[in-house]
Amino acid sequence: MNVSRMEQTLQEINRIGRSTRGMIRLAYSPEEQAARDYLVTLCKQAGLQVRIDACGNVIARREGRNPELPAVACGSHLDTVIQGGRFDGTMGVVAALEVVRSLNDKGIETEHPIEIICFACEESSRFGVSTIGSKAMAGLLKKEQIAHLRDKDGVSIQEAFAACSLDFSQIEQAARRKEELRVFFELHIEQGPVLEQERKQIGIVNGIAAPTRLQVVVQGKASHSGTTPMHLRKDALAGAAEIVLELELAAKEEAHHGTVATIGVCEVKPGAMNVIPDSVELKVDIRGCSPASKAVVLKKLMYAFEAVKEERGLEIDWHLLSEEHPVHLDPAVAASIADSCEKLGFSYLHMSSGAGHDAMNMAKLCPTGLIFVPSTDGLSHHPDEYTAMEDIAAGVALLEEEIMKWSGAHVKEKVGKG
Repeated sequence: MNVSRMEQTLQEINRIGRSTRGMIRLAYSPEEQAARDYLVTLCKQAGLQVRIDACGNVIARREGRNPELPAVACGSHLDTVIQGGRFDGTMGVVAALEVVRSLNDKGIETEHPIEIICFACEESSRFGVSTIGSKAMAGLLKKEQIAHLRDKDGVSIQEAFAACSLDFSQIEQAARRKEELRVFFELHIEQGPVLEQERKQIGIVNGIAAPTRLQVVVQGKASHSGTTPMHLRKDALAGAAEIVLELELAAKEEAHHGTVATIGVCEVKPGAMNVIPDSVELKVDIRGCSPASKAVVLKKLMYAFEAVKEERGLEIDWHLLSEEHPVHLDPAVAASIADSCEKLGFSYLHMSSGAGHDAMNMAKLCPTGLIFVPSTDGLSHHPDEYTAMEDIAAGVALLEEEIMKWSGAHVKEKVGKG
């Protein structure tokens, strides 16, 4: 591969949407479309046939010797979170392009076609729903499910599609048949600290965790903070604090299963220094690859609710926001990636992903592999997100090895002068 070319391409794409507060290249925004258009230009320069499907996914195809065979696909996304980093998603798209460029440089033909896929709207930052593009491609999305979505400025998703010359009513036409794809690979930064701490070059993902999410309201009684004795208070925040700590303890007890839990939203009312909190709204996120382990944490959370209600005289109402199921990736693909790591001399470990990725939807469509490379300090969704080029290069070399293996690579015969 050409590492300097790959690095330059990454830098050029990241000129689009760059700000003093990090990358801001939201789904279906002018910035994301500019990055998409630049990618299309680069793919065409590499001799690929490019189309954009009804959801805005870019599909760039390098034809194989046998165009009737299912394609070997790889890719990721170009949209970012607000004030995001330069590597999340973007690295995977650039890596896929570099693999194709490298095959071109080496004069390698393949039996199967190769596709680079750049998915639309992987991040939930604009419309509150993630992986829209890959859901549509995998046939997991109905337009009625997202037709109501609007961004913080009141722009509807239909209006956003129209601004990108897309017809929202046709979104379901992005679905593909299983027969079209042999395998899909996504190379991604880990977005966590495990690889760096374990000093491994590659993470081979076996499963992608799914969240169980709840909205909880702890109801107490507001009263004067100076005149209400401690034993007569119904402090909603104090009760909520106990719930937060009990959830943390429950997750720690299930940590050997890789289960985690977070309360990332805590809205206190009325929010005055001299008023005992009347109510607190919490939003709970329990994630893991083991449904049984998640269920244990949820059960202990219910016990915490009952204990707080009884001991503090508070009311607790809750409802389930979502209950998603973990995705287990194809073991044959994971084994193939491990074999390639051994061949190339890369250190690796098998691991799960706590974050969602387009790969989890593609796994419903075809055998799928998700490859991680280290994230410095485990940092992601942040302007300081960083992965060293040597780590990226290792991931791309591994990706190229897998693409050649699954696509049936052949070196072109050179024709001598007569």
